[in-house]
Amino acid sequence: MFRSIAALLAAVSCVAVAQAQEMPAAVAGASPYTLDQAVAAAGGSAPAAEAAQANVEAARAARTVAGLRPNPTVQTQVENIAGSGPYRGVGSAESTVSMAVPIELGGKRSARIAVANAQTDKALLVSAITQADIRLQITQLYIEAAAAERRVQTARDQARIAGDAANAASVRVKAGRASPIEEQRANVAKINADAELVRTIRLAQASRANLERRIGQPMGGPLDTAWLERLPRGYGPEVPPSAVGTLALAAADADLAVADANVRLANSQRVPNLEAGPGLRRLSATNDTALIFTVTMPIPIFNSGKAAVAQARAQRNQVEAQKRMTALDVEQAITDAQTSASNAAVTAQTATGPALEAAQEAARIARIGYREGKFGQLDLLDAERTLAQTRLAAIDALASYQNARAQLERLTAPAPEQGN
Repeated sequence: MFRSIAALLAAVSCVAVAQAQEMPAAVAGASPYTLDQAVAAAGGSAPAAEAAQANVEAARAARTVAGLRPNPTVQTQVENIAGSGPYRGVGSAESTVSMAVPIELGGKRSARIAVANAQTDKALLVSAITQADIRLQITQLYIEAAAAERRVQTARDQARIAGDAANAASVRVKAGRASPIEEQRANVAKINADAELVRTIRLAQASRANLERRIGQPMGGPLDTAWLERLPRGYGPEVPPSAVGTLALAAADADLAVADANVRLANSQRVPNLEAGPGLRRLSATNDTALIFTVTMPIPIFNSGKAAVAQARAQRNQVEAQKRMTALDVEQAITDAQTSASNAAVTAQTATGPALEAAQEAARIARIGYREGKFGQLDLLDAERTLAQTRLAAIDALASYQNARAQLERLTAPAPEQGN
């Protein structure tokens, strides 16, 4: 049994050493790769940002199209041919060539331009929202990767401590001061610690790879793990939640602006357009030419445009109601995010302060007492297990706070100023 444990211990230790050497080899000797660097790298290469920019370009092109006037038309007409009597053949044919220029009435062109301008402003706002979403996504991936690296440090320390405990147990057994079972128990603890180190390193490598995939380039240094420990210093009064100036409410305002412009466009469509232009008519019977002038205007009998205006107004009222709902939802989400961030901050400060200090002191006393024979091995293992769990809980609490703060910053991100 002891030989089997020793063989397993050697195998896992070799793997742990190889994995532990593999991860820092790629990032050693470099300055920390910060969150701002990751966000800046991802902002220009993210597919979502490219799609948003293409949407802005399309909206600007639509604005150009909206400002164009309708094209004139040229019409050719031949009359009095292939009939009977004197109109047989083409001897009495009358040919007319005319040009008609559409004349838009009711402010249709300016209404189209207003709709295009509103849609362009909305596209620019969607681009800003996309950038904010990208920052949140990269921040979450960065937090996950940084926390994973902190867990690797903890697992490496626990593996070292387990190795020291195994060596101490071996010395006690050889000196006849402890049972061989104590050495085997220490070896099992070391095997588990080494296996946990391997697993933690692989998770950290996967988290780092996911972050590099999103930013579109490899990171040349270790992550700024100290950034996780940036906690608020005090517990001042929270700012009352307000949706004013946020990206979400700005998006609702942009939708309302588009709806208002569509109402104006629907009203302009009720005024019929005119088509007017000159023409030339050739009379084959006398070989004379005459000038003509035509004016065409549709008669709005069957479709007066009232239904389209009613539809546009109803859609505008719907968008206005949705804007009020958005304001309520955003303020509720900000309140929940503030509460989550505050609670996470309290948990993180407790986990990284008194709780961690107490667990470290208990483990230190247990190690000294075990070496001096005052404490048993189970007391030492329990103290080390408590320390490891407390350190991991502190890392999780720090990550939870940073995630909650990132969510709050995304909800309260200010909308950019826009102008036509």
